[in-house]
Amino acid sequence: MIYTDNFKMGLKDIDRDNLLKNRAILEFLENIGSYHSDLVNYGANYTKETGFAWVLVAWKVKVLKRPQYGTSLKINTWAKVGTKVATYRDFEIYDDNNDLCVIATSKWTMVDIRKGKITRITDEIIDAYKPETRNLFEEIDPGKIDIPNEYNYEISYTVKRRDIDINGHMHNLYYLDLAYEALPEEIYNERPFDSVRIQYRKEIKLGDTVKCKYAKVDDKNIVAIYSEDENTLHALVELS
Repeated sequence: MIYTDNFKMGLKDIDRDNLLKNRAILEFLENIGSYHSDLVNYGANYTKETGFAWVLVAWKVKVLKRPQYGTSLKINTWAKVGTKVATYRDFEIYDDNNDLCVIATSKWTMVDIRKGKITRITDEIIDAYKPETRNLFEEIDPGKIDIPNEYNYEISYTVKRRDIDINGHMHNLYYLDLAYEALPEEIYNERPFDSVRIQYRKEIKLGDTVKCKYAKVDDKNIVAIYSEDENTLHALVELS
């Protein structure tokens, strides 16, 4: 089943030249994915009833054209069959000329909120979404980001209450925010980046201090988000 909804770009959704920014893209995609889950009774309003919550594992986003401020967006999304512990969801964003602007894929797992552990994704759950077989990228999985051997810039950040989501962890959008903050000024000024990949490894909680370490690897800008003692890798963000 392909789920479709329409969105209107606002001021908070634009960056330089009044064009749709990457953070806004992720926010739109996150919302339409949630609306689809609401429709099949596995969204946020059903978490207490089902005992399960979806947890994002990875993003892969490719921008083909950046819509201008005020554009009406049509977004399609659909679930895909994965494994018993992970599943996938694809997205398309069209502008009001029906031009394809963004393609994206994502990887998800499901957590038993009573046990706080990853749980098996049953056939019943998958069937509720009526999964599609269509893939927007050659590879179904968003793929791994290689950890850089060395870094040449870093910042530290202590997580605030404003960063926390309904699951008690730092919300997935803020990982992208941290990555942008960790970019050296000359790299930051190269934005927008038309390719965005994020891999989430370990949740970040209120009061945690993290180190965001930047490296340039070939033509890719990579930010690794570590715990303060650098023993835990929380996430990897790749921008190009």
